[in-house]
Amino acid sequence: MIEFARNVRLWFAPQQIRQEGGTPDYRFSLANERTFLAWLRTALALIGGGFAVDQFLPDLRWGWRVGLALALLAAGVLCSLRAVNHWLRCERAMRRGEDLPVSRFPALLSLAVTIVAVAMVVVVLFGWEG
Repeated sequence: MIEFARNVRLWFAPQQIRQEGGTPDYRFSLANERTFLAWLRTALALIGGGFAVDQFLPDLRWGWRVGLALALLAAGVLCSLRAVNHWLRCERAMRRGEDLPVSRFPALLSLAVTIVAVAMVVVVLFGWEG
């Protein structure tokens, strides 16, 4: 928990990362940044999907609509937070010459999106009144 709190502090002071280890090849730092941006695009797509479900499916039963929308919005929020934390952890590992960190988050996000997609398939197949 202390490590996570330190990482959150570094989100807002990334210049302090330079104090750790040596400077990695800039190509690796740029690749790390591109990965961060890809995670942010994924988060934006999930958030947009949550709003789309809520706004464009008014005939969908309230519980289904709100549940699916909130699941997508929550996944988007978690994805955006995870993006910055993963960027920081990778940058620190590269500077220290350590292995890059592993994460279960991609599998969990994939599972959440799969569950929402299956729920949407059920809604489409069996109609809006569910």
